[in-house]
Amino acid sequence: MKGLYCRAGVAEPKFVIQEMVLPDVLDSHLVRVQVKACGLSPLDLKLLNDVGIQRDLIPVGREVSGVVLQVGAKVSFFQPQDEVVGILPLDSPCSGLCELIDIDEHYLVQKPEKLSPVCVAGALRDGLSAYTALHTHARMAAGHTLLVLDGGSSFGLMCIQLACYHGVKVFTTSHTAEEHTFLEQLRPSVAKVIPVYKDQSELLSVVMEETGGLGVDIVIDSGVRLQEKESDETKLLPHKHDIISVLGVGGHWVTSHKELQLDPPDCRLLHLKSASLTFLNHEVWTASSAQQGRYLHILKDIVEKMSTGVLRPQPEEAVPLYEATVTMETVQRHQKKKAVVQL
Repeated sequence: MKGLYCRAGVAEPKFVIQEMVLPDVLDSHLVRVQVKACGLSPLDLKLLNDVGIQRDLIPVGREVSGVVLQVGAKVSFFQPQDEVVGILPLDSPCSGLCELIDIDEHYLVQKPEKLSPVCVAGALRDGLSAYTALHTHARMAAGHTLLVLDGGSSFGLMCIQLACYHGVKVFTTSHTAEEHTFLEQLRPSVAKVIPVYKDQSELLSVVMEETGGLGVDIVIDSGVRLQEKESDETKLLPHKHDIISVLGVGGHWVTSHKELQLDPPDCRLLHLKSASLTFLNHEVWTASSAQQGRYLHILKDIVEKMSTGVLRPQPEEAVPLYEATVTMETVQRHQKKKAVVQL
């Protein structure tokens, strides 16, 4: 049985197909799953190194959907033929692109029958990130105002749909004319789509005008520009000072920027507003078992909302298994944000 792995000890990560053998006897709490679809996202090699996971070959593909074939002696949540979905932990030895994988039952939830394996494998990671940002960090509630930066991304779209479901007034930004049209046609509709691809400097003035000068309760970014000087990669990202400026009193800023640096004037402005800054890292759910029950509740809620149409991810065109290596190289270089492989 073959799986996709990353050889990380070289200058540039290289993706290779490796043979993998599962044990004949299944451990008591493990579930053997036949994988139907697997989501591909960029590997964060620095994060793996930071948490002490150092291997020559790193398994690739962690968001999986499939069918239970066999269960361990002490497994209580599942039985053979159950359809399941989950995210493999950071230290999993299995590649999600293997035909069969062994995974602890506490990383899986039941998949609703009418939800396709490709859809859920492609959207689960972004759904978890959106849920973590809005519920766990920002404590959103009906009546709040929210600014989602880059609403046309898969993660941004999940944030918008989840917030609208809970009665939050949503503002968002668009990076292209096509994204702008798509976001304006969303139902439930957002309060305002700000076309930052035309003029980045409009962000602050438009948000303050729409909120009567009060600012928003929550800001969720997909990256931040730290310097005034723009590059091609950062020209559509908001400057950190603009984000702090659009926050209202007692507001929450949830950032995906791993190396954010705030200057003393930025900290002073946050202090004056009694605002908070939180770093979004959805990997903490599988990196620690401290809140395992809460994590499973979140996964279950996400797949239920997908099956009922509350969360409607943009469809990902599945690629066949033989294209997985080339596709993953594209994803790792950030030429493509994500992909789904159908097995």
